[in-house]
Amino acid sequence: MKVHEYQAAQILRDHNVPTTKGHVLESRDEIDAVINKVQTDFDTEAVVVKAQIHAGGRGKGGGVKYSADTASARANANAILGMKLITPQTSAEGQLVRKLYITSAVDIEKEFYLAVTLDRSNSKHVIIASSEGGVEIEKVAKTAPEKIIKEHIDPVFGLQPFQAFRLAKQLGFTGKAVRDAIKMISNLYATFIASDASLAEINPLVLTPEGEVIALDAKFDFDDNALYRQKAIAEMRDTNEEDPTEVEASKFNLNYIKLDGNVGCMVNGAGLAMATMDIIKLKGGEPANFLDVGGGANVDTVKNGFRIILSDASVTAVLINIFGGIVRCDRVANGIVAAVKELNLTIPVVVRLEGTNADEAKKILEKSGVSILPAGSLDEAAEKVVHEATCA
Repeated sequence: MKVHEYQAAQILRDHNVPTTKGHVLESRDEIDAVINKVQTDFDTEAVVVKAQIHAGGRGKGGGVKYSADTASARANANAILGMKLITPQTSAEGQLVRKLYITSAVDIEKEFYLAVTLDRSNSKHVIIASSEGGVEIEKVAKTAPEKIIKEHIDPVFGLQPFQAFRLAKQLGFTGKAVRDAIKMISNLYATFIASDASLAEINPLVLTPEGEVIALDAKFDFDDNALYRQKAIAEMRDTNEEDPTEVEASKFNLNYIKLDGNVGCMVNGAGLAMATMDIIKLKGGEPANFLDVGGGANVDTVKNGFRIILSDASVTAVLINIFGGIVRCDRVANGIVAAVKELNLTIPVVVRLEGTNADEAKKILEKSGVSILPAGSLDEAAEKVVHEATCA
């Protein structure tokens, strides 16, 4: 799960990480009042108007504007609120800006990058830092990899003081700023751990002419599996920023991710789903989605899975690949028959069922009278569905 910048800033402040401060607005009727409140509360004439969407690169798309006075702030807010903001991380259609974050402006002497995430290759947390902040870290990694600093942290022992000190010095902080940078690094790591984040990123982290170290912008990704114990963070979810089909799928405990192809996939188990998509690619096709119906698939699960898949107009054929371990194949077969009849499917459906009660499932499909293309192996199933999708 992701959150907006203003929410990320509040999470940081809750863990003693200094950030710029501001107020949020959601309608044009609030623009003047919010601008005035920011100027009054934080004793500043200059403000920054920021679009709130779950995508990076907002500044490049015109979604972040420095405003020297009230008039320019008002003009920028009116221009950005309600726009379709297109950034390198949005679709070609862009993302509708429904909220603005108006913050105080900060004088900047130097920008840095700072993030905490998980390095799965060695099962440790890693702090990634760079003296080149304010730009995409991927570009820094390509053009100046020597400016990327990594500090691996054993999750058993946590971040050690000497590691935070080493990072601060490697980034080039001096004098009083070293102490503040150490505190910033330590508190960001503490935030990462306490919030069950998979990514905690500050970009840019800035040093002001007065020597203050402040988080100017922040981004968080949270582990969905831990949200049950992060109630306050879970309440920050903004489904307007998520794919509507993925939101609908989550209501039925379906793990669905939309892709760009035309072969719909319904599989049980994430590993088998990945293998299914791989073999579709190998046979020359393009998966339209990742859909894991899980180990408890039943008639309703399969029916809802079909409905989610078919909501994508680009789907021209569907492959159902179920291995009956915990889930019984006959239950899945009944769900397939019910879905095909109820949804009046007109596109080809290829079915491969193996495992628990597979023979019973095949009999159910044979006697159902519905048009289904059976397959005895995954290889055969992939060949059939790619052929059908291509000919559709």
